[in-house]
Amino acid sequence: MAFAIKTEISELRAKAFAFTAQKTMYGGKLIAAGDIVFVFASENEGGKGLIVRALVTSAEAVPRKVGIERQTPRVSIVIKRTALATCPLGRDQLEPFKDWDDGRPETELNFKFYRQATNKIVGITDETSAFLERFF
Repeated sequence: MAFAIKTEISELRAKAFAFTAQKTMYGGKLIAAGDIVFVFASENEGGKGLIVRALVTSAEAVPRKVGIERQTPRVSIVIKRTALATCPLGRDQLEPFKDWDDGRPETELNFKFYRQATNKIVGITDETSAFLERFF
């Protein structure tokens, strides 16, 4: 399984990134060292979407807080860049894909990242991973 993260990115061309206590959804809490992750610079923080493909070098679940009933699982990860994106892919390109049942990779990304626009780590299908590979 591959993963994607949408988050604030301060240095777009960094060779490594560390993300602390990131919200997870759609299987994102299963991310582990050795996994591939596609990094999207969050448009909510001025980013432009897909920027790099990376390898997870470290992943650690953040312990839940005591006394809080409903908590979204969070994970801290460190990743090493393996490729820079060569084509744009972000909210503008994915926005037209809203038929949630069409099975398209673009629709999966739009649903997981932009239907609820919070930053997060998500699990993605093999088909969506193969689709994203075309941007490198």
